[in-house]
Amino acid sequence: QVQLVESGGGLVQDGGSLRLSCAASGRTFDLYAMGWFRQAPGKEREFVAHITWSGSSASYADSVKGRFTASRDNIRNAVHLQMIGLKPEDTAVYYCGARRSAYGSGSYGPSYDYWGQGTQVTVSS
Repeated sequence: QVQLVESGGGLVQDGGSLRLSCAASGRTFDLYAMGWFRQAPGKEREFVAHITWSGSSASYADSVKGRFTASRDNIRNAVHLQMIGLKPEDTAVYYCGARRSAYGSGSYGPSYDYWGQGTQVTVSS
């Protein structure tokens, strides 16, 4: 089992920045990758970013490319999502997920085995 705990959400103004963290514990040694997804009120959960557990490779949704950066924190056994240039449409609950298998797309939610509880990000205009 793997436990994931997100933190770092909050309220920021349009154009502001936030750094989300996802701390992983439990059986993490054989994880393949982590992902960030978000869900706005009344909308489906959508892919934001994917990063291999080694931190060697990352990919992003077009809507956040160039503004969000995912990174691996080897010391804290965590991944981070640095968000700059935030827009009101980025408002959502952000979730991190962990997957053991490389099979399937990292942008596909059902390919993940574990999820955190989510952290709220609100961007005011």
